[in-house]
Amino acid sequence: MSDVALLSSALSRLQHACRVPGLADAGSGVRLTDKQLRTLRQLDLVDPVMVTELAEYLGVTASTMSLNLGRLEADGFVSRARDPADRRVMNVLLTGQGARVLERAEALEPVRIADLLDALRPEDRRRALEGLALLADAADVVTARGDAYLEAL
Repeated sequence: MSDVALLSSALSRLQHACRVPGLADAGSGVRLTDKQLRTLRQLDLVDPVMVTELAEYLGVTASTMSLNLGRLEADGFVSRARDPADRRVMNVLLTGQGARVLERAEALEPVRIADLLDALRPEDRRRALEGLALLADAADVVTARGDAYLEAL
């Protein structure tokens, strides 16, 4: 297995093990699932995302994504509108209510992270955290380089 495949698999497994199982919206009482929260995290209040892009990113079909978005729209978390430049394209935006839910939602569950760390021997825990810190530092470098690239466009 390549280093890229190993890291990709490890990150996916870690995210799955430490995911937030769901969250109830304080305003409406609607309970959002982990998958619905993942969908909302890909959206923005200003810059719309195409349904097909969102479906591809989340690994579902466009029709499945449309059904999921219909539920989120009915509950007031997203809005959908046809793209004025191409009426075949459906764009999705996060609503204010969706943004408020995301402010309360953590991407990873702290209790599950603590359980994961407690499952390691002290030496392994230290090594794992050092490795993650190195990866996070590399992520900062790549992100900064990417932002500079985008500004040059």
